Amino acid sequence: MSDILSTHPSRDTFDLDELRAAIEAASSCASTCATCADACLHGEDPAGMARCIDLCNQCASICRAAADVMSRPGPNGDSWEEVVRACIAVCRECADQCASHDMDHCAACAQACRDCAQACETLLAVAD
Repeated sequence: MSDILSTHPSRDTFDLDELRAAIEAASSCASTCATCADACLHGEDPAGMARCIDLCNQCASICRAAADVMSRPGPNGDSWEEVVRACIAVCRECADQCASHDMDHCAACAQACRDCAQACETLLAVAD
């Protein structure tokens, strides 16, 4: 991904290192959340994990969308920031939910969510 971002004509619009980190964290979080939701669904008590499954699925969807939007760094107004803020919000909520369960997959998901929220916050902090 780093090569393609560095060739973009609007590459000076963002700090490329922070942009790459946020895209990678969002992509990783999306796949981790999808796996966590699936693990919860196929675990011993899927009904008891309904809130976790729902949040993981929401987080996966929003992280995918955020990664997609961030992968297009051309000047397009400020709406991208709102997508990134939504990603941060759902990642925090999902991290809290997953952290409340004593399962390895939920612990991994909580960490991926925290990492994504942090990378997105860092990107917003350095955005022009």
